[in-house]
Amino acid sequence: MNFLGLHAMSDLSKDFRGTPLVAGELSLVSGLDARMLALLKAIGQTGSLNKAAKQVGLSYKGAWQMIERANNASPRVLIATATGGSQGGGSQLTPAAKRLLAVFQDLQQQHQSFIQQLNQQLLADPELSFLLKPLAIKTSAGNQLFAQIEQLRIGAVSVELDLRLKSGVMVVAEMDKSLFAKLQPKQGEGLLILVPAFEIGLYRLADASSLSARNILPVEVIRIDQDEVVAEIGLSLGTGDSLFASINATSISTMDLKVGERLYAAFKSNAVILAFPAEAEDRPVSPA
Repeated sequence: MNFLGLHAMSDLSKDFRGTPLVAGELSLVSGLDARMLALLKAIGQTGSLNKAAKQVGLSYKGAWQMIERANNASPRVLIATATGGSQGGGSQLTPAAKRLLAVFQDLQQQHQSFIQQLNQQLLADPELSFLLKPLAIKTSAGNQLFAQIEQLRIGAVSVELDLRLKSGVMVVAEMDKSLFAKLQPKQGEGLLILVPAFEIGLYRLADASSLSARNILPVEVIRIDQDEVVAEIGLSLGTGDSLFASINATSISTMDLKVGERLYAAFKSNAVILAFPAEAEDRPVSPA
């Protein structure tokens, strides 16, 4: 199973007068594109996320969000960060990130060769352009994390899955039994989980003790970004895993949240969206 699926976002042109008919950028799933890989390369060169962000033309916030999402979706931690200390902290590429960077650079060369071949074919037969249709799947769920199936509990209508994140935190998800029969997920299998930011509630210990949500996770507030209406709260679950919660500005004012504060993030098991690898759809289907 591999979530680093190769795809090209292509732009088709009908101009045959010297302009390439197909132009595309290489991108791996989960937002690992040339911009993200340029940021990884800059971090490797500078040892600093702040310096790397400036080098590739990103804000510090934008670079940090890209790193968080990449770390969440990857089966391995890509960026190791340290704060404080005599050196003022820093960011370093892990061996997994260095390997990913090397593979991506090799894929870029192959991708350019592929684009050139496509253009040659289209110049020879313009009608082939109709076979190239852009396909993009996007989601509004900001939280995307890699997990492995720890345990399955099959009920009369639905199936509960215990999912272990890279940080060791356990998440409970629920899926329809008919879909379970089609995809047949197995214990130990990896997948992506998606949790909409608005589904996550934040509670202090006294308030969390009476909650009925299946997922009540200890977190640390690592960032607070807000405007007059909405606040986005960055939450650390542990090494390599983080969440975003979206709450209204009134609630954050009432709670008086602070960076570094420890809370509980709560969400229901049916709020978790499961993203299985594409090959899961090709498995033989057993009778339900």
